[in-house]
Amino acid sequence: MKHTTIPLMAFFLAFLSFENSCHAQRQNEVSPFFYTQQLFEGRGGRSIVAAKDGTMLAFNGNELRKSKDGKSWTPKKDIGKDANGTNAIVNEENGEILLLSPRGYLLKSKDHGNTWNKEEITIIPDAFGLGAPDGVPVIVWASQAGVTLKFGPNKGRLIMPARILGPTNSNDEEWRPYHYNTALYSDDGGKVWQVSSPFPVMGTGESALTELSDGSIYYSSREHMSKGNRYVAWSYDGGSTWLNAYRCTFLPDGPRESSYGCMGGVVRLPKEGQDILIYSNLDSDKGKMPEMVGGTIENDRENISVWASMDGGKTWPIKRRVFSGPSAYSNLGYGRPGSLLEGKIFLLYEGGEQHMYDGVHVAVFNLEWVLENEGSLKNH
Repeated sequence: MKHTTIPLMAFFLAFLSFENSCHAQRQNEVSPFFYTQQLFEGRGGRSIVAAKDGTMLAFNGNELRKSKDGKSWTPKKDIGKDANGTNAIVNEENGEILLLSPRGYLLKSKDHGNTWNKEEITIIPDAFGLGAPDGVPVIVWASQAGVTLKFGPNKGRLIMPARILGPTNSNDEEWRPYHYNTALYSDDGGKVWQVSSPFPVMGTGESALTELSDGSIYYSSREHMSKGNRYVAWSYDGGSTWLNAYRCTFLPDGPRESSYGCMGGVVRLPKEGQDILIYSNLDSDKGKMPEMVGGTIENDRENISVWASMDGGKTWPIKRRVFSGPSAYSNLGYGRPGSLLEGKIFLLYEGGEQHMYDGVHVAVFNLEWVLENEGSLKNH
């Protein structure tokens, strides 16, 4: 029998190369990291998305900053007053970035956020006749960025969380019981948008949604009327209707013991075959009920934190504090797979050492950081 011989040195070098590659991969998978910095002054910071070229874009009204590594960010760029009141979404089919306005237009970028053009759009109201620009419009600026559906029969659909301020379009306390969350979706790349059926809990407003690997959509909603945790509902038809609403046992909605919730974020991490979700909100026990039902209490907002679910939102056993201090609104994004930012989670949040609205910050971390010291971080 004839044997093939391999020179000892060549074998050793090949083995060494393989070991180094495996070591680097293990280091990349298991090394936790976390860093944070301020991006904007004052309050705001409603959208953060990953462009198709891998760049991360953080929006604050008409201001835009971009990053390719998560640490260094471009100077603030004014993209025009028409960007105020909009929310962002990346069309995964063609790479276009859209800033949608409920006033019946959008700003579109075909070059990963470098230049923007204004286009008119059509918004079709819901069954109550609400949501059209010339009537009671939807509001999108205080909800997390939209997504392109990737699974199921509605693959390619653009969908964005939104809210409606009741039949009078008023945020006065007496009208808050008539508010409800909703969504906008488009099947033609953003030319025509349909307002979905209402989120099935009244008194809601400000939200985030994310798609799971089975094509269902997980909708996380703030609520203004009663003391308790975050409301959740599901869609099994691409966001047209929302079902099975319940109050989550694990996730707070602003300071506990208050009915005045807070904008939070939720994303599914792009890990094939898994439904790992990250949620962001405040972790404070200082809340109290307002004197008037639906009333406003912004005091004692603090301790922006993240929670992790390893089972698609059924349970949330792990949490990690991001910032111990005054803080408020937050939303989430993640680095694009295949880019330099792959594996990085981005949390855009309001906060400061002295006041919750001192500035808009971005925290960048990975799942390993969230899971670090897992035993001491679990909720009880």
